[in-house]
Amino acid sequence: MRLMIKSASRNPWDLGRAYYSGISFSVTAKDTAPMGITFKNDGTKMYIVGNDSDSVHEYNLSTAWDISTSSFLQSFDVSTQDTGPADITFKTDGTKVFIVGLQNDSVYEYALSTAWGISSASFTQSFDVSPQGDDHTGFAFKSDGTKMFTMESTSSVSKVVEYALSTAWDISSASFTQTFTTGGQDTNPTSVNFSSSGKKMFVLGGASKKIYEYFLSTAWDISTSVLGRSFSVAISGAGPLGSVFNSDGTKIYVAQNNGTIYQYVI
Repeated sequence: MRLMIKSASRNPWDLGRAYYSGISFSVTAKDTAPMGITFKNDGTKMYIVGNDSDSVHEYNLSTAWDISTSSFLQSFDVSTQDTGPADITFKTDGTKVFIVGLQNDSVYEYALSTAWGISSASFTQSFDVSPQGDDHTGFAFKSDGTKMFTMESTSSVSKVVEYALSTAWDISSASFTQTFTTGGQDTNPTSVNFSSSGKKMFVLGGASKKIYEYFLSTAWDISTSVLGRSFSVAISGAGPLGSVFNSDGTKIYVAQNNGTIYQYVI
């Protein structure tokens, strides 16, 4: 008789199924404080923004979503706009890149003449987020570009800030809508991410070294957030600075202040 073994099912975006993969990648040759991390949507490129170098660094991945196969390609200096870059994300087609900066409390928008190629970036405009706080350490967009979220980190009043964009992916059209306080979980949150459906939000805690999962009863509406579980990312003992998920929610990448990116699996 043949024994049939059923393969384990995947549960994307579920922190209860997360574990460290044993894979990490050092970026200290370019920056010892990788504040933000993101990927090309097919996983063949990785980008970090560093607070030491004030630059975006682009890496090619020979195997998609496997950071151990990363090789450095090029850098782009953003110090003219801000000497405290804290997080990075792209428009879904790779023709725009956005950076949030701590020095001037602004989000910066750049146009890319070559999609996903940061060497082709040119600064276009900025958006002041200081009316909602002065330490915006992370940010994210709704998948269609009609909402923007920043992670404002100020002790017990740490919060996610939501903006509506009347023109998708155009930060000049952003207007503040609401906030959601996260200070009860961590006093130094450093990044915010959403599931592809917008029904889950994830906040990275720099003090607790955990990722917190929130359930949203209304997709992309942070006022409907309810705290779920948490997951420790204290694998190295170093403080986590930034995080991002892969496109299908089966991997998590965490940048820590020892200059290393750690890869987790769900």
